[in-house]
Amino acid sequence: MVGALAELPAGKPAFDVMVNNSGAIYVMKKEGVFAKYVSPAASAFPKDVIDPDLGPVYRNTPIGIVYNKGEIKPGDAPKSLEDLLSPKYKGKLVMPDPTQHTTTIQWLGSLYKIMGKERADKFVRDLGATKPFLVESFAPSAERVSTGETPIAISLVRYVVTYSEKGAPVDYVRLGKMLSIGQYLALSNKAPRPNGGKAFIDFFLGDESMRILAKMGEFVNRKGIHPALADADKIQAVEADDFDAKGFAEKTQEYQKIFLR
Repeated sequence: MVGALAELPAGKPAFDVMVNNSGAIYVMKKEGVFAKYVSPAASAFPKDVIDPDLGPVYRNTPIGIVYNKGEIKPGDAPKSLEDLLSPKYKGKLVMPDPTQHTTTIQWLGSLYKIMGKERADKFVRDLGATKPFLVESFAPSAERVSTGETPIAISLVRYVVTYSEKGAPVDYVRLGKMLSIGQYLALSNKAPRPNGGKAFIDFFLGDESMRILAKMGEFVNRKGIHPALADADKIQAVEADDFDAKGFAEKTQEYQKIFLR
């Protein structure tokens, strides 16, 4: 996101299409980074996920607890987010660094939607006090669980499919309600190859591409396509809040005091 915004005043855009989470996309949209383009393929998506300028949220990404069944027996796995605060899990949790990872900022800042404000604020403070191992994003968080290096992670539940296919003993906690972040494909306002960018978006949003993603465990929004993840239909996805640039900056400062003290 920072790189794309830096390119704008310099007049040297280096991309045709950006794939990113809704929070980052909306910040850049306000800065005039993107051209208006709604692909014809958007007609296969529910109307309520279609932005009039950007097109559809092509997927949602439920965020939950992923764990290694070889290191943590299913019966001993946490049953809720607040269970992560138990002393028995101290030193066993990995998560993206909320002072650098925008999606984790959105997740933490939106927990009030599923926990209530008072409980959520206390949970975030207590979570920081447990000193979880911090990595740059959800992918390395899940990877550490897959190897058993760190047995429990806050990550995208779709990585259970990714690493199960590679033979890792991973599963996710059935939390019921999970915060979810939407993802867009957005065409650059100064795309070097605008027609190529539009063609890519059209193909990416098509039936074939969406089915491939769903097979990988992705929660795509194209009608009639479902993820290859056990009990995916029982997940109650709750859309996380989006923040503007000021909101992200304020949350970053708040989480620096909580997680890096």
